[in-house]
Amino acid sequence: MIHVQPFAIDGRLVQGISVSLPKTTLLIITGASGYIMCGALDVGLLNDKLADRDVRAGKAVGVRTLEDLLHAPLAEVTVGAEKIGVHPGMSGIDALKKMA
Repeated sequence: MIHVQPFAIDGRLVQGISVSLPKTTLLIITGASGYIMCGALDVGLLNDKLADRDVRAGKAVGVRTLEDLLHAPLAEVTVGAEKIGVHPGMSGIDALKKMA
């Protein structure tokens, strides 16, 4: 099942997407210029193999809901995200303020 939920962050709309899979759930919240995601995000792949795309993304681990993802600290971020001031330890919501 796929669930889509909008969130307002500082007056700007971001989209939360939850995909239920056997034994896991993928969680993503996307803004206009980047996104945050659960632990399934491969930051190394984005930085190494897809570096030319300059993806702005962050990963939070141990999250189970979209609300958890908003408030969890980011464990890893891409080089592209670092360029706009997103860094590990920042909450998902603070990262999305820079990506919305």
